Amino acid sequence: MINNKPCRKIFTETILELAKDNPEIMVLATDSRGSVTLNEFAEKLPEQFIEIGIAEQNLVGVSAGLATGGLKPFACAPACFISARSFEQVKVDLAYSNTNVKLIGISGGVSYGALGTSHHSLQDIAMMRATAGMTVILPCDNTQTKQLTKTLVNFDGPVYVRMGRGAVEDVYEKEAEFIIGKANQIVDGTDITIIGTGETVILAKKAAKELKKDGISARVLDMHTLKPLDTEAILTAAEETGKIITIEEHYALGGLGGAVAEILAVNKPTPMRILGIPDEQTVTGNSAEVFKHYGLTIKNLCKNAKELLEK
Repeated sequence: MINNKPCRKIFTETILELAKDNPEIMVLATDSRGSVTLNEFAEKLPEQFIEIGIAEQNLVGVSAGLATGGLKPFACAPACFISARSFEQVKVDLAYSNTNVKLIGISGGVSYGALGTSHHSLQDIAMMRATAGMTVILPCDNTQTKQLTKTLVNFDGPVYVRMGRGAVEDVYEKEAEFIIGKANQIVDGTDITIIGTGETVILAKKAAKELKKDGISARVLDMHTLKPLDTEAILTAAEETGKIITIEEHYALGGLGGAVAEILAVNKPTPMRILGIPDEQTVTGNSAEVFKHYGLTIKNLCKNAKELLEK
């Protein structure tokens, strides 16, 4: 079992092993090999590594060119920059042109903590899922990141992957099924459903355990793929549990909560709450402090679940 490493480290370890046997795999970085943890890859496979420098637009353009030539590029950079500074290139060179490029955004959400709003990526999911042709994925732990990386090598089309900076807890005790576009139910429940994505899934899982002590049966879904969204899992949860809470490391506008609300509003209106970052410039602090300030906690999840059940 893989324990207590940052997902970015699991990604680089896995892509290195895969690239040793697959010369089509290319890894690119924007003066970020230290942040992404790509130093070993660059040393061992220099012919399969390209240093672009601090030029995210070029990163995407060069990657698109490599993909057009039949290679499999993984373009790596901090999520805040790869999603925002190069968005025009993502829209045209990747999505519109349907090029086989995997964008790996590291230190996503509020991972950069005290560096503040300029370094937070809290609108990236909204931007990427609103771009026709993009697939959007947020892995929740080490095991899933390893499975995801293996899957991406053989997945055709542009993908945006966002992962955090710090070490993560295991959500999965053993390797579980990972299918792009299909959510995983990690806790069964009948009273309410909590849907998390990325590093909020562990909070949802722990909240379900706490709610169980109070006689509340909470279902937990790991919505690792934000696009394409698992509509069936959402509607089944709405039908079988009647109430839904989403939690995400993203603005409450346009992310996981917004995506789930869109499905429910059109197909099955259901009482729900969205826990995310409000529409404001974020406070300064480390990730845990920012999470606590905005109520992205087990305690607040439980509080909201109980309030929703009382209505």
